[in-house]
Amino acid sequence: MNAMTWFQWALLSAAFAAATAIFAKLGLQGVDSDLATLIRTSVILVVLAAFVVATGKWSNPLALTRQTWGFLVLSGLATGASWVCYFRALQLGEASKVAPVDKLSLLLVAVFAFVFLHERPSLREWSGIALVGIGVLVLSLKR
Repeated sequence: MNAMTWFQWALLSAAFAAATAIFAKLGLQGVDSDLATLIRTSVILVVLAAFVVATGKWSNPLALTRQTWGFLVLSGLATGASWVCYFRALQLGEASKVAPVDKLSLLLVAVFAFVFLHERPSLREWSGIALVGIGVLVLSLKR
């Protein structure tokens, strides 16, 4: 059995993220965005816990290093803040506009990876990243 590549996983991530935006927009009708985020997060916690146990990937989290815990906690805090902001934006705006602006994170990840992880995207990759940034600017312009 061939293992999927990072690109195939990333495409699936994009497809699920698109579904997330549509389902969230529909689910936000008549509910506060923060409560909706809590419900969504609870579902994710239960499903992911079941997946980790069912696939035999569970191990003792207390065996992880303090550094690993620190970065995972920071990542969780950043994810939570992102979700709260994303759901609030979806409640106030159109999914077709909110989701692409949210993807400005692609440009920010590239810049942060360059600065903090010393990754060096090629000129072709920077060009694609810049096009995403330009697309977000176009979306933000008033009609």
